[in-house]
Amino acid sequence: MSTAPAVSDPIMAAIGRAVAEGQGGDAASARRSLLDLWSTIGVTGDPLHRCSLAHYLADLYDDPARSLAWNIRALDAADAVTEERVQEHHAGLDVAGFYPSLHLNLADDYRRLGSFEAAAEHIDAAEAQVPRLPQGPYGDLLRAAVRGVAEAVARRDRAPRASAPGSAV
Repeated sequence: MSTAPAVSDPIMAAIGRAVAEGQGGDAASARRSLLDLWSTIGVTGDPLHRCSLAHYLADLYDDPARSLAWNIRALDAADAVTEERVQEHHAGLDVAGFYPSLHLNLADDYRRLGSFEAAAEHIDAAEAQVPRLPQGPYGDLLRAAVRGVAEAVARRDRAPRASAPGSAV
């Protein structure tokens, strides 16, 4: 995010701290922090909190089955997030912008598990959302990842991607 959030949100701030911890190399501690937050939020809590937390937590698992479970939760929560809620959190965001990354992650998990038909469905969904990606480094990164996963699905390649989130964690 390039600008400050519209409203202070302690849960989103705690998610951000845990993500930074994971990016700093302490995946186990980041997972514990996010799982503790999940217990606080609950399965019926704020969909933006659930989506964000699940999306980032999935990246902290090397096991594609565990990552898949959290990525499914993230997509489910995204479907419940309202545009108003996203704008309340950050005026520069929109819900549609979540979907390319969410579908990409699901496609990659299914591919790594050898479920290539499911992977193809999610990579198709990600590709359909690519035009909504912003120009610039973030959009370029996701466009390249969508292409890379699509190619890996076509090759029936189950190997982890070096550029996948959490791969350096």
